[in-house]
Amino acid sequence: MKNMICFVSFFFLIMFSLLNFFLFLNFLMNDYMMFLEWEIISFNSNMIVMSILLDWMSLLFMSFVMLISSVVIYYSNSYMSSEKNLIRFIILVLLFVLSMILLIISPNMISILLGWDGLGLISYCLVIYYQNIKSFNAGMLTALSNRVGDVFILIVISWMMNYGSWNYVFYMNFMKNDWVMMMMSMMVMIASITKSAQIPFSSWLPAAMAAPTPVSALVHSSTLVTAGVYLMIRFNELLENTFVFKILLILSSLTMFMAGVTANCEFDLKKIIALSTLSQLGLMMSILSMGLPKLAFFHLLTHAMFKALLFMCAGVIIHMMMDIQDIRFMGGLGKFIPLTSLCLNISNLSLCGIPFLSGFYSKDMILEMMSLSNLNFMIYLLFYISTGLTMFYTIRLLFYVIINDYNLISIYNLYDEDYIMLKSMMVLLFMSLISGSMLMWLIFMKPYMIYMSFHMKLMVIYVSLVGMIMGYLISTMSLKSMNKSLKFYNLMNFFSLMWFMPNLSTYGLNIYFMNLGLKLYKNIDMGWSEMYSGQGMYNMLKKYVIFYQMYQMNNFKIYLFSFILWIFIFMFILMLN
Repeated sequence: MKNMICFVSFFFLIMFSLLNFFLFLNFLMNDYMMFLEWEIISFNSNMIVMSILLDWMSLLFMSFVMLISSVVIYYSNSYMSSEKNLIRFIILVLLFVLSMILLIISPNMISILLGWDGLGLISYCLVIYYQNIKSFNAGMLTALSNRVGDVFILIVISWMMNYGSWNYVFYMNFMKNDWVMMMMSMMVMIASITKSAQIPFSSWLPAAMAAPTPVSALVHSSTLVTAGVYLMIRFNELLENTFVFKILLILSSLTMFMAGVTANCEFDLKKIIALSTLSQLGLMMSILSMGLPKLAFFHLLTHAMFKALLFMCAGVIIHMMMDIQDIRFMGGLGKFIPLTSLCLNISNLSLCGIPFLSGFYSKDMILEMMSLSNLNFMIYLLFYISTGLTMFYTIRLLFYVIINDYNLISIYNLYDEDYIMLKSMMVLLFMSLISGSMLMWLIFMKPYMIYMSFHMKLMVIYVSLVGMIMGYLISTMSLKSMNKSLKFYNLMNFFSLMWFMPNLSTYGLNIYFMNLGLKLYKNIDMGWSEMYSGQGMYNMLKKYVIFYQMYQMNNFKIYLFSFILWIFIFMFILMLN
């Protein structure tokens, strides 16, 4: 039954992926765009309408999301084989993909919120899938961080009622001249940076690694974290040449740098890969804030392929290593699991932008376009240092996992024979090799002519070589040199804790707001309002009921007393007259 559901889901997703890809080719070649409106209900002058926007961008993105999710579900069939509730897991993954697709095809703020909130809710369910304290904490951190963005989207929805419709596509040109639109664009940006984990909301992304590895492969490649980038690409026309994009450029450049530095101080295999995702998201957001949405979208798609493959390789390695994720225990895996090591190497080198792998085409073009733009020297340095740091932590990871000595146990049996996992990885390996050049031919109809001096052209190679050498040096450190690094313990602690961002942005703020909520609940809900509304009304009515019940009991004394009282009142009135 489990295998059947896995296979059916895989088959349908692959078919839909191919269908979307062929539709994308048709729409792109004919410069075609389709806007569908389905009127769900009409009552007097009120209409509830579901809008769908199909253009080359949404179709291509849907095709990639479905391809990766189909491969992830096929992979889960083996990875989660001992799981009792595998069907529930697959349904959650399918709902996750459905939410992402709803977000992709929506030109309407209401349906964007449905997809956006669907992603947030189901990601919470998937992060807490392994039900332990660590997972619950990570899930709460993820959910509360993403809540911030949801609130801002709700404010945008309420403000857009002034325009008469929630279809933001129609109002782009009109909104440009509206000063209030600045505030709305700011809110959209904040929503995007919460979902795409830019500074100061970065700390939830490594924490979300508590989810099963197939979910991490899906979340970090093409769904949850890319939703913010995609929303900003859609709103790009509205935001270009505004101060909002300048703020976003600074935040995303710092995110890229911070993630690169932190990844070099980390020893958890999945967290290193998660931090590399954070670094690439910073790269996408920063090139987007320079006014190059197509280039950001291009990098988003190429990154999706090799990042999903990277997480799948990590899943196989964690399985082999008896659920140990610390890279210091690994080593020499190239001898035992050659095919997985091959996939790991190619996806890692693609991440670094090694020439003619898929990551090279997008990353190289991004860095050259950035060198051509009229930005200040700080942003220029942050870009190139972050590129060098990517090479740094990648080479360090490869040495620790594949080349150095095996450090776990004396007797071990590691093998590479799980064919379901290998087959699913081979699909993504093929895509990691060809997707860069294929998408470059498709998305950019005219070739970009980037003319620079010889050394400027080779700047990417220079920083990559420096990063490679430093990665090699740090991975071959002996115990003696390790002890030297303890002199800088506080600095290393600062870097490995993501510049204390979890304490500042999430744990600190969440604890503050939770304590505030507790005090409000105690003093207002259970205090004053209870005293004067709930309990107060109850006590007052109780007294009245007791008083009137005495009359209802037909007590003779009460009747006699009331009769004498009325006689006295009557006599008193007569005397007055």
